[in-house]
Amino acid sequence: MRAVIQRVKNASVEIGGAVVGKCGVGLMILFCAVDGDTESDIELLARKTANLRIFEDQDGKMNKSILDIDGEILCISQFTLAADTKKGNRPSFINAMEPVIAEKYYNLYCYALLSNGVKNVETGEFGADMQVSLVNDGPVTIILDTDTWNKKG
Repeated sequence: MRAVIQRVKNASVEIGGAVVGKCGVGLMILFCAVDGDTESDIELLARKTANLRIFEDQDGKMNKSILDIDGEILCISQFTLAADTKKGNRPSFINAMEPVIAEKYYNLYCYALLSNGVKNVETGEFGADMQVSLVNDGPVTIILDTDTWNKKG
């Protein structure tokens, strides 16, 4: 399971010219479920996301989480994070999870963020053509991958 986490001043997502999701100060997350992911990966990723200390404290150090600042999240499904670019110039998406299960995992991840104490999580629409706008704060961008914590051997 992969997530690109961006610290933002604000973010929004439009479909067909209409805003369907937005957030103020907080995180804009691109989320992808890949083959082999399990429901236990969802809770692991949500807990790590909610507690990730990438917001500045009074001394300008990144010591605060989204929970500490009472921030918001905009979470967007992004199957292209499963891209395999090892061969040739056209990415392969063979590692992306099958859409029906991927949508379930996306929704469960958003719910798990709320269960971990995030006050507001807005979304785009799974599988839709979306236009995402954001003001990246810092810029701060962090990539999380549950394979990092689940390595075997």
